[in-house]
Amino acid sequence: MDQAIGRSRGGLTSKIHVIVDAAGKAVALSLTRGQRADITEADPLLDEVDPKAFIADKTYDADPFIEKLEERGITPVIPSKKNRRNPRKILFSLYKKRNIIERFFARLRQFRSIATRYDKLKSTFFAAVQIVATVIGIN
Repeated sequence: MDQAIGRSRGGLTSKIHVIVDAAGKAVALSLTRGQRADITEADPLLDEVDPKAFIADKTYDADPFIEKLEERGITPVIPSKKNRRNPRKILFSLYKKRNIIERFFARLRQFRSIATRYDKLKSTFFAAVQIVATVIGIN
């Protein structure tokens, strides 16, 4: 089962981090401050799942992170940043499946309370995100 990770800004000061499976269902979720780096949430989310491949954008291109993926037997499908001296080769046929996470976030943003973050409390907003992710997974 392939996994893709993504993030979305929910309001001005928070980010939603999600790992979805090949069917586009959320399997791991977290919510962080908007200023926090995306890659910091990848390890805790990956501890919750056991994927064969990990599809992500260039934001996750860091040698220590890629080494951790390879140690766990997970194929990293992460394009190299432009400033990398020795760019890694990836399977672009597999990278094309990254649109699954983009479609998940597009569906998530269709819910007005998530897109605008009406909830003031982190716990209330995260609960709403979990409910909407469940609804998306059911449909």
